[in-house]
Amino acid sequence: MANAIATTKYIRTSAQKAGLVMDLIRGRDVNAALATLRFARKSVAKDIAKVLRSAIANAQQKDGFGGDVERLYVDACYANQGPSQKRIRPAPMGRAFRVVKRTAHLTVQVSERPVKVVVEVPAPETGEPAAAPKRARGAKAKPKPKTKAKAKAKSAATGARKKAAPKKKKTATA
Repeated sequence: MANAIATTKYIRTSAQKAGLVMDLIRGRDVNAALATLRFARKSVAKDIAKVLRSAIANAQQKDGFGGDVERLYVDACYANQGPSQKRIRPAPMGRAFRVVKRTAHLTVQVSERPVKVVVEVPAPETGEPAAAPKRARGAKAKPKPKTKAKAKAKSAATGARKKAAPKKKKTATA
């Protein structure tokens, strides 16, 4: 089972904005993640897609790789804060405002899903049908579906009770 990591550094975006896009692809298959990034409306999505493709290529070069890219998924992805560039912007009345141009380090890790092994258990040859699986303790049985006739009878019974209730008499107060 191969897993590979790809990192890019000093991307001109904040780590918070990159993290929002990375949350969209975490845990997905790589093809679904690439499709999501292609249609994401954030400019950092192109940089993340580039890192993801690099991680896929790194996984293909590993010794333990099974050869099927369809089994790869995004195991972990995160954005760490990089160094910030401090700049000065002129403000009214001789003042100066500080502008912080943030950078981020993007990391994507892909892993290979394990292969599902299906083991078939032969049925006993006694001629009897196999027993139904037992319910776990505390598990409730499924409720039986209600029929329309039962639902009508129930609503009619509750309606009859409502009509039979005596009405309160109004008393005049002087």
